[in-house]
Amino acid sequence: MALGSALAAFVHHLAAFTLVALLVTEHALFAATLPVTLMRKLLRIDLYYGICALVLLGVGALRVFQFEKGASYYFSNGFFLAKLALFVLVAVVSIYPTVTFLSWRPALRAGRIPEVTAQQERRVKLCLRVELAAILGILLAAPLMARGFGRLG
Repeated sequence: MALGSALAAFVHHLAAFTLVALLVTEHALFAATLPVTLMRKLLRIDLYYGICALVLLGVGALRVFQFEKGASYYFSNGFFLAKLALFVLVAVVSIYPTVTFLSWRPALRAGRIPEVTAQQERRVKLCLRVELAAILGILLAAPLMARGFGRLG
């Protein structure tokens, strides 16, 4: 059980750090005018980002329900609930950039550069920044929760 818990923690942290690296990369690369090759890379990066989020969620659920301190500990902790709410916020906000990137596919298949309006550019950048800010909140809540702060009731 201890080995399984350690491996789950490793995979959870690996997915989390990879997710952050991919999100920072998306933010750094995204612009209204990009060459086709970079637009294709952004599509792949966003796919990997989604995969990391699913791994993070799945392994996190395993840690809560199978390993660690048990679901009752986590769900009675305000910082865990904050982490969960921020994770959901990141997931919801990430929909707009993903839909935008996916809308490029027909043009990219035809070898054309998709049109990105100034409004789309602003919205995607804002979404990516909101995601990064929410992740900072998760990174703050995690050690507070792990050290027993935030107990409800």
